[in-house]
Amino acid sequence: MSALALTFSQARYVNKAFWRNPARAFSTFALPLMFLVIFTSLLGSGTVQIGTLSVKDPAYYVAAMASYAVIQACYSYIASAITAQRDAGILKRIDGSPLPKASFMGSQVLHSLLVAVILVALTAAFGRAFYRVNIPTGLSLLHFVVMLAVGAASFCALGLAVTALIPNTDALAPVIMGTVLPLCFFSGIFIPFGNGTPSWLMWVARIFPIRHFASGMLAGFVGTPFYWIDVLVVAAWGVAGLLLAIRFFRWEPRTG
Repeated sequence: MSALALTFSQARYVNKAFWRNPARAFSTFALPLMFLVIFTSLLGSGTVQIGTLSVKDPAYYVAAMASYAVIQACYSYIASAITAQRDAGILKRIDGSPLPKASFMGSQVLHSLLVAVILVALTAAFGRAFYRVNIPTGLSLLHFVVMLAVGAASFCALGLAVTALIPNTDALAPVIMGTVLPLCFFSGIFIPFGNGTPSWLMWVARIFPIRHFASGMLAGFVGTPFYWIDVLVVAAWGVAGLLLAIRFFRWEPRTG
């Protein structure tokens, strides 16, 4: 069996294991929608001015929560799943098994990409049904798909890289939440970024990939300008994450 066939075969097992844990599956799919309902209920009665375009808050939050869902499905899942398997000794056994390492890692990434696509589709459908948010079509759909694909792959790579910073499973939540939540606030995920956003905050946000990813996703949903530089920045972060993962990733549990 080829390495590619082994990757898809292993991905089926990863997918089955995910769905056989109802609590984890429910939290993965429910959290973005819960945040969407909460933020639109508390902050969704107005509009945000982005350039010359006036965007309704519900439409903004649908795009923002779709972005957050991808980050959770890719970055957070990869970091937590790989760390847990490393500390349980599973990665060490995989390292000594006939299964190619690339096939094992590829199966984890494929599963994350599948979950990310389902989450985005679910969020978009929810936004269309309850907030009458437009679904991307035409050129906007193409831009949206490109940003979704590049973003999902990049956040998977970053999730793999951050496992080098997580000493054990007890540190999972602090490290993952500590690297995601602050940047979500600083990148316009939870609080809309418009023309009135302080310039220093925009400058800080543009250093990191979440702001660029969210901007690309927003362009697909509400028609704000799409910039290819956003795709390039997100891709660059993904390449950096992959290189760091190759250099520092460990297959064995940390000792001491």
